[in-house]
Amino acid sequence: MELRFTKMHGLGNDFVMVDDLDRSWDFDPDAVRLLCDRHFGIGGDGLILVRPATIEGADFSMLYYNADGTTAEMCGNGIRCFAKWLVDRGQVTGDSVNVQTLGGIRSVEIERCGDGVMTLARVDMGEPVLDPPSIPTTFEGQQVFECPLETSLGTFKVTAVSMGNPHAVIWVDDVDTAPVDTLGPIIESDPHFPAKTNVEFAQLVEGETDLVRLRVWERGVGETLACGTGACATAVVAALSCRTGRTATIELPGGELSVEWAPDGHVYMTGPAEEVFAGVMTIWDEDEDADV
Repeated sequence: MELRFTKMHGLGNDFVMVDDLDRSWDFDPDAVRLLCDRHFGIGGDGLILVRPATIEGADFSMLYYNADGTTAEMCGNGIRCFAKWLVDRGQVTGDSVNVQTLGGIRSVEIERCGDGVMTLARVDMGEPVLDPPSIPTTFEGQQVFECPLETSLGTFKVTAVSMGNPHAVIWVDDVDTAPVDTLGPIIESDPHFPAKTNVEFAQLVEGETDLVRLRVWERGVGETLACGTGACATAVVAALSCRTGRTATIELPGGELSVEWAPDGHVYMTGPAEEVFAGVMTIWDEDEDADV
């Protein structure tokens, strides 16, 4: 069998996109890991299947897999790539599209250039979830705000938020020297987060208005160049702690996202998406001792 795919990225957070509008593909975790492998597969932080919607109010369905083969509720950079894939192929002709995700329906507003290609997307990421059991986290209280978390590397203050998926935000003095690779996986799998968690290392830039530098350890992936839901979670935490206002620019290694925690309670994320290349990968039959 031949798998036709498109490689896309949102600020360097890259994905293998597969047209599954006829629902003909079903990947097990081993297959996802192979496709996302940067040495033996296509390479990517995740795999996204484009499927028809199955619930009222949605136009299409996005099924997202982390690079380790696990599914995730939502991906902020991935949904912008998802929208661009649809728009640039004529599947969406209007100025918006409602996308079904495991975290609920997300509405995406589309900006096009003169030839109709999508240049920017503004995503309604919904309302942030601060209720501990709903994040989920086992921290007690009405809100997990800068709560001390003891780890093998010391005690760190974390603020927990869900943007459809769980996040633990830590403020640091310098993101360049933050222990992302060592502390990130420890907090990701900490027992306080029964579904594991993404981990944000955030730095408020002094002398700048509402600018936050950010590095993210993504659950099931590792450090990525950008994380849309992580940027949104960090903007909410920055506003809650009065470090910024309700609108912030989040500077990630792969570029910048604009995030607004609007008066309606919803978080809106604006950023680009890019198509890199398209290709075909042969999927061997299991009887031929292949991995997929």
